[in-house]
Amino acid sequence: MRFLKLLFMGGLSLVSLASHAETVKGLYQVREPVSSQAPEERDQATQRALDTLVLRLTGDPKAAQSPGLAALRKDPQQIISQYGFDAGPPEVLKVDFDPATTEQALRRAGLSLWGANRPSILGWWLNDATEGSSLVGDGQASAAPLRRAAQHRGLPLRLPLADLNEQIVATAPNLESADPAPLRGASGRYNADALLAVHAREEGGQWQAKWRLWLGDQKEAGSVQGADQAAVADAVMLAVNQRLAPRFVVKPGASSEQLLEVQGMNLERYAALGRLLEPFGARLQSVDGDRILYRVNGSAEQLKAQLSLARLQEVPAGEAPAPATPAQPAVDGSVPAVAPPPKPTPQLRFRW
Repeated sequence: MRFLKLLFMGGLSLVSLASHAETVKGLYQVREPVSSQAPEERDQATQRALDTLVLRLTGDPKAAQSPGLAALRKDPQQIISQYGFDAGPPEVLKVDFDPATTEQALRRAGLSLWGANRPSILGWWLNDATEGSSLVGDGQASAAPLRRAAQHRGLPLRLPLADLNEQIVATAPNLESADPAPLRGASGRYNADALLAVHAREEGGQWQAKWRLWLGDQKEAGSVQGADQAAVADAVMLAVNQRLAPRFVVKPGASSEQLLEVQGMNLERYAALGRLLEPFGARLQSVDGDRILYRVNGSAEQLKAQLSLARLQEVPAGEAPAPATPAQPAVDGSVPAVAPPPKPTPQLRFRW
């Protein structure tokens, strides 16, 4: 009962241990390069920014051309809160879309949306250029194109330190291998949800890259090409977005109100779980020992995918506690005990 008492006495200003998923900052801000501040150039960049945002939120390359967005494409200003130009090079148009009106407009168009809470990705990225081979590390100048590409595609990217031990592990054969074991061993200290391995090479003035992605039991792979490092980085992040999004997007009309029970709770886990369930409008219903009950809005599939980011395990139906035995009527004339009202039955049960 200690968790129950502490929970309702307050004391929740904690640094949480738990989920590694991150809320993507600036998800509704898009930066598009421009050659000038002329009205025509600004309008074209605004259209590109809208296309970028729709793709960022849906993972669907066809979504921006949806008939339901025709009116919005004619007048994107209805969902824009502000915009301005940032000096370069290159000069960019920075467009801030309003999250609430944007989401409403896309849902009215029948589009499936991916929320801002997304799996953190640790990127092992090896560049082979004419001047030599190098592992991209956090803080290096070569990390800038990767971070810009990840932001452009709405992905929370982390990069390793690229110290000597990691350079020994992150070789071209290991990055292109279907076996992630060597990289997983070096990735533990970064506590990321997903593992991304990229081997990029420069050939004849062009760049091409082979990439592999692991998230839980999901495995993805592909190859891309681009005119320079920035272009190939954006192509990789776009491909990753399109592979991950279907696992987390919510289809209009597919969400429903459900009861979610999570077992093995403590204060640290409570804080982490609250952040993870924010996209689902979670409302606390009850706490019983180390069990907590939430009322949430979302599909079972998306809730399962989201909770997997915190390493929670679904409780099989056969392991769910049996319903309480109702009070039996008295047979000796005495007044029978009044049975407590039955507790609501959760549709989903998970445990730490």
